[in-house]
Amino acid sequence: MQTIMIDNRLHSVVPPLTLSVVVPSYNERPNVWPMIERLDATLSGINWEVIYVDDDSPDGTHTEVRRLAQTDARVRCLRRIGRRGLASAVIEGALASSAVYIAVIDGDLQHDETLIPRMLAELQQGSAYDIAIASRHVEGGDNAGLSSRWRHLISDGGIWLAQRFLPVRLSDPMSGFFLLPRSLFEALAPGLNGQGFKILLDLVLTAPAPLRVVEIPAQFNPRVAGESKMDALVMLQFAGLLLDKICGGFLPLRFFSFALVGGFGVLVHLVVLTLLGHLTNTGFEVDQTVATLVAMVFNFQLNNSITYRDRRLRGPRLWRGLGLFIVVCGFGAVANIGIAQVLYESRTSWTIAGAIGAMISVVWNYAVSATLVWRTR
Repeated sequence: MQTIMIDNRLHSVVPPLTLSVVVPSYNERPNVWPMIERLDATLSGINWEVIYVDDDSPDGTHTEVRRLAQTDARVRCLRRIGRRGLASAVIEGALASSAVYIAVIDGDLQHDETLIPRMLAELQQGSAYDIAIASRHVEGGDNAGLSSRWRHLISDGGIWLAQRFLPVRLSDPMSGFFLLPRSLFEALAPGLNGQGFKILLDLVLTAPAPLRVVEIPAQFNPRVAGESKMDALVMLQFAGLLLDKICGGFLPLRFFSFALVGGFGVLVHLVVLTLLGHLTNTGFEVDQTVATLVAMVFNFQLNNSITYRDRRLRGPRLWRGLGLFIVVCGFGAVANIGIAQVLYESRTSWTIAGAIGAMISVVWNYAVSATLVWRTR
């Protein structure tokens, strides 16, 4: 730190911050101190900070980060209440930085933090690259740290799918460990989807021109503490992100997901109705009512797990949300039938009238559910 004279007064001059390491976290308390200790060892000689963006972890991750921040000014914590999601956490953390470069790394110690100086050096050496990515799928890298064959299948499937649409060749578009200039991140931020878990894919697909990428071989380490967040639902969100980008963001990603869940609900309805028709003698009206209720519960659970994963309802709020969802969908069903009937009676074809009624019902259910059932706090 230097001092300079301004208006006959001495002022401290702090060197510009070179690097902000953004760590999105949820239930990673046991890994906080080891992560900061490792960053301190590997980033010697670099003016750095670490920004934990914690989604109000029940295990007190944010409390542990703040405890360490009391004795280390390089440690910062953003605690988010009422919202969740890795991608949006990274966006908030990066936009809270004033450093020249942003590094994104998981908080579970599975990424090799010793690669950060090399990634930083690749970008500092000139203007040859826009982003440095730690890749498990170039020579010298591996993904042995994935905990099961199922996780391998999810990861490999996501890579194959993403590579079909990317404007630039990436061996590991599912990577959650990368480094780029903050100015580039800020330029891309307004166009980011911000949902799901794969922020790298979002960045690459949002860029108006193909990013110049350097891939660094990375070893993916086994998890030491805590539980993995990757599951099949992550892949569904991943596919939804691709669909959103392909469509140019014309419709919200949540709407695509909500409509897809509604399609599965129709199948569930028809299956239950058919089974009841063969197994009971209660009559069509009763069977239709039961099938409708079963489909509504199915749709609610799937939307709660996928469409609104970042706002997932639990405990008493879950039952309240289910009741509201049934009421909302009930009004939607009435609107569907009424509008379709009016159109049909005005000589609109049976198929078109039904499709318009169904679409109005989906839009109604989506809009009101987002406002009443899964509203943010």
